[in-house]
Amino acid sequence: MSYTTVNYRDVEPAAGAMHFLRDELGCEHLGVTVVDCDPGWTGKEHDHAQRDHEEVYLLIDGEATVVVDDEAVPLEAGDAIRIPPGATRQIRNGDVESTFVLVGAP
Repeated sequence: MSYTTVNYRDVEPAAGAMHFLRDELGCEHLGVTVVDCDPGWTGKEHDHAQRDHEEVYLLIDGEATVVVDDEAVPLEAGDAIRIPPGATRQIRNGDVESTFVLVGAP
């Protein structure tokens, strides 16, 4: 078989919200994560400088803020943001449920 498939809801979430799909899909060069954010959920502030990974966050549903290098960037459904490897980032969800798709690679 030349492909793999998984439903993200079948992957146990980390931090109560993050469904990491990289291993489940057998990805070698790409990370894919679905984040189901409850109202008020806040992700861990981090960067990917050591692994030189840039990321794109695509907000599929809801409203949220992504803080990049201490700058709050408000997003609504359909918005995407690219974040370079060395920039710090953190998702801060607002008052409604939100769903992100995060993709990262060197």
